[in-house]
Amino acid sequence: MLNYKNYGLRNISYYYDRLGYDLSGEHLGFPIYSRLHSATVTREIKRRGQIMVEQARALKRATNKPAKVQYTGIQVLAQCTNDLYYSNSRDRAMAIAAAINEDILAVDALGVEYIQLDEFSVPYFYEDWAIEAFNRAVAGVKHAKIVCHICWGNWGGTSAYYPDGTATTGEIFDLTKRTKDAKKPNPTSCVVPKSYEFNIDVFNIEGIGRLAFEESGLDILKQHPIPKNMMFWAGVIDVKSTVTETAEQVAAKIRQLLTVVPAEQLGVTTDCGLILLQRYICQDKLHALVEGAKIVRNELGQ
Repeated sequence: MLNYKNYGLRNISYYYDRLGYDLSGEHLGFPIYSRLHSATVTREIKRRGQIMVEQARALKRATNKPAKVQYTGIQVLAQCTNDLYYSNSRDRAMAIAAAINEDILAVDALGVEYIQLDEFSVPYFYEDWAIEAFNRAVAGVKHAKIVCHICWGNWGGTSAYYPDGTATTGEIFDLTKRTKDAKKPNPTSCVVPKSYEFNIDVFNIEGIGRLAFEESGLDILKQHPIPKNMMFWAGVIDVKSTVTETAEQVAAKIRQLLTVVPAEQLGVTTDCGLILLQRYICQDKLHALVEGAKIVRNELGQ
């Protein structure tokens, strides 16, 4: 499967431009993204230009293999907004969802097999409109499988954590000065089973590429199994490390995943995007991913 991925907050200005934002604003309130800035909305949010349509069209021309196109999630976009127009966050989120939905339907009409939304702020909490806004964004999709991706940190490798009193509201969270007892979200437990309420075909989390299985919270899937109508994709490749996994290491991680997810519902991926790694390292990691999966398929007789 080929993937056109627009990497989250680092390219969020791309979305702001096409939704009609003013590209200026204060620092973000997210601890692990606090060095970045929000943009400001001063007028009605609308789709004012294609977002991923041309990329999807080019991808479909380039290959006959299944293709995936990614969008930054609705909760993330709504939270990363300095708002001088809407009276409440729900109205802002639903306007974003409607605008993104227009683009998603255009991409869906091109025959893209997978459309992914990255909701990487939900490990902190779900806004009271989060599920409704996500589902509004994907309403009417007829062809593509809908994927929700969630990860546990930012592109620089900083682990997610809850604000711990080292900064007050409006200040930049200095990660080097956070208290030693700063609480980290329990990864899978933060998003399961709540994320099952998203209208999705595939639930994709960062997984165990970087985290050990014991630290991942994946045991909660025994208590709250993946719904039968849903696939579960988990990362087994560390995208923050230049050290390439071996095929056997990948296979060992897949075996761990099989203790909590049935084989027929399990897919494996990289934890997140590979954009920060050199291409030869990416290629080696992807080869290890493929070969590790082959080892386990052979063991299962598939």
